[in-house]
Amino acid sequence: MAQEYLLLDIILWFSIYLIVALSLNIEYGYAGIPNFGRALAVLVGAIAVGGVVNRILIVLLGIEGGGLIETSGTLKSTVNAMIAQNPLLGLGILVLCLLIAALMGAVTGALFILPSAKLRQDYLAITLLAISEVLFLVSNYNTSIIGGYYGVSIPDVLAFVPGEKRFLAFALLGVGIALLVYLFVERLLTSPYGRLLKAMRENEDVVKAFGKNILVLRIKTVALGSAIAALAGAFYSLYSVNVIASTFFRVDWTFFPFLMLLLGGMGNNRGVALGVFSFVIVKVLLIVYKFEIKSTLHLPFEATWLEYILFGVLMLLILYYKPDGLIKEKPVTMTPPIKHALKQKAKETPGR
Repeated sequence: MAQEYLLLDIILWFSIYLIVALSLNIEYGYAGIPNFGRALAVLVGAIAVGGVVNRILIVLLGIEGGGLIETSGTLKSTVNAMIAQNPLLGLGILVLCLLIAALMGAVTGALFILPSAKLRQDYLAITLLAISEVLFLVSNYNTSIIGGYYGVSIPDVLAFVPGEKRFLAFALLGVGIALLVYLFVERLLTSPYGRLLKAMRENEDVVKAFGKNILVLRIKTVALGSAIAALAGAFYSLYSVNVIASTFFRVDWTFFPFLMLLLGGMGNNRGVALGVFSFVIVKVLLIVYKFEIKSTLHLPFEATWLEYILFGVLMLLILYYKPDGLIKEKPVTMTPPIKHALKQKAKETPGR
């Protein structure tokens, strides 16, 4: 039974982190936008569930009793009882949460990049990180948004699933959502849009010379990436059945996804998936067995810090020995127009 829960934990976190890493791959791996504020989009997804959908349900059900923190507990028990009798209601709330999260993520991403869209690389990265930190602190200490450090309760959209099967159901649901996101991103980035993003990453001046607006392209790209990342925040909140702003810290939702991206290989989704899978396995095993590892190796520091130390060392090793990641990005090759025309003509006249 313990091994089963360990496997499900790996599957669940792989699904959540894959969504975040794919969104980061669009922005940084393809477009070259160093979004060090990725945690903000994930937080927005949580706000969509705990702050927006919760309030919608409170108004529809006419629940009274004070602010959001006080009424969220009553809302949770009331809606859970309704979902247990009507599973379609829970699935409807799930879809509503994901749609609102994606919409809010896209709008936030567009506004988020707007003040800094003309900056380059290092200045852009620091600016995005600063904006993300400010909004994180506002959400954490302003209890009127999503309860701040107190948090708010949210309904269990799978309340109709027996308790012992809930973990399995969420793991499978997470895999399904992550697979849909992967297929969408793969199709999108193999289109001319993906090649345009890579061109912008390599040389913005060339893209400008072909009449493309870099500012608009950056805004669209960050809006898309933020919409996808917000899905992860919404799904994680639905799984946790509560939203606490302090759980969306930059280490877990910005720096770790960057590490996964570097580990697997930027600019290709297969590499990202491999990097996420490798990272999640190590992370889950470290969390479960960290005290045994400390005792066996006689480490001179607390087991809590083992995870951060190991991943910090891992990032340095990747940057030094394997900067291209586990799966190297393949260059985009296209047949020259004249050569392509000659091939087509040869096919049309095989006798010659």
